[in-house]
Amino acid sequence: MSKPARAPLTQTDLPTGILLAAGFGRRFDPAGLRNKLLEKLPDGRTVAWRSARTLAAGLPNSIAVVRPGMPELAEELRRGGCKVIEAPEAEAGMGAALRAGVAACADARGWVVALADMPWLSMELVRAVALTITSRDTIAAPWRDGQRGHPVGFGAAWKDELLKLDGDEGARALLKSHPVTRILTEDDGAFRDIDLPGDLV
Repeated sequence: MSKPARAPLTQTDLPTGILLAAGFGRRFDPAGLRNKLLEKLPDGRTVAWRSARTLAAGLPNSIAVVRPGMPELAEELRRGGCKVIEAPEAEAGMGAALRAGVAACADARGWVVALADMPWLSMELVRAVALTITSRDTIAAPWRDGQRGHPVGFGAAWKDELLKLDGDEGARALLKSHPVTRILTEDDGAFRDIDLPGDLV
């Protein structure tokens, strides 16, 4: 007797995407006059739109975390498909921004955390990380040549630890002290970010 077909995953079965878009980008422009997330890529789209579009395409209920007073950036992220969360505490750094993102969707089945300055990430890799979170205590990330990439997925059991984050450390300490399920990939977008103006091409 054949097994019944497994029902396709619905959005409620998947983790929530969190796009961190609250950084200052000081290396890109030390004067603070240009926001790298609003710079145009060769296809004419902004970095912010492309990153938001990719995450929202893989995980439709994704949110983006920004600092207050960034209306143009917030609008680009919305156009890309993300709900935007303004977090005053995000000015303290990546850890504080991630904490604000998790707090905004604390009842999620987990979180897939992406960085807004990584516009070459593929939707397929977003989905691969999301689908690897098969238990509450899973941590998953792309891996290549001994290097961890993005996005990083956390099962729901890590909520309390993520809500303790602060400053600019992000979840690095958490990733160093707990096993990470490695998703082996050759996808360059998982390891390529925009740090300097020359990285836009």
